[in-house]
Amino acid sequence: MVEVFTKRPAEPQSARAEAAGLRWLGEASAQVAEVVSVGDHHISTRAVTLVQPTPAAARSAGHALAHIHRAGAPAFGCPPAGWEGPNYIGTQQQSCFATKTWGEFYSTQRVLPFAHKAKKLNHINGDTLDLLILVCGQIQRLEDTVLPARIHGDLWSGNLLFGEFGPVFIDPAAHGGHPETDLAMLELFGAPYLLEIQVGYEEINPLPTGWRERTPMHQLHPLAVHAASHGPSYGRQLHQTALEVLELLS
Repeated sequence: MVEVFTKRPAEPQSARAEAAGLRWLGEASAQVAEVVSVGDHHISTRAVTLVQPTPAAARSAGHALAHIHRAGAPAFGCPPAGWEGPNYIGTQQQSCFATKTWGEFYSTQRVLPFAHKAKKLNHINGDTLDLLILVCGQIQRLEDTVLPARIHGDLWSGNLLFGEFGPVFIDPAAHGGHPETDLAMLELFGAPYLLEIQVGYEEINPLPTGWRERTPMHQLHPLAVHAASHGPSYGRQLHQTALEVLELLS
């Protein structure tokens, strides 16, 4: 009998969205949580017996993530194949519509919607919102240097498990995106043996020159999400990161 882990998200269609994302990512790697069953109000995945992370396991996670990204996506912003419902990052709903460029998608569907939400909640002030609008304008003018990747989309350290049979990716907000985005989120929230993950990743899928310097740009979205959902402390970090991105793009 398969041992399963079941959760019951309250958000409409969230369970089915997660299942669609896991199956899409799982087409490219066995290191993605296996969906056992899903319904309107539950999702069950094969249980993972957790072990302590090791450098070797972290490098293996990098390899697996690279293979997932290399599987590709039809367009920036596209949802998982066969899924037309809502997209969630945690409990927060977000848009997922195909666009011509990554900059357009990232600015209009990822950063700015959560920035506006954070402003309405007084978690950021008008100066921060104006700064983000300015920065996103510059991001939209960037030329694409990569093809759309099949990305996890919510890859903080808690969504990368280390199990007895290797690393396991869980709980995605999967979509067609930029490969640097997943790596940036792993760095933002302190994944164990991060350098080994990065080295393993580039052994399979080398990134364009300067990707480490662009990391703050890819952290704007998760910081905006947290500013909207967790409060002003993330708003201050979001403002500082936006200043770094403005300097980078100037």
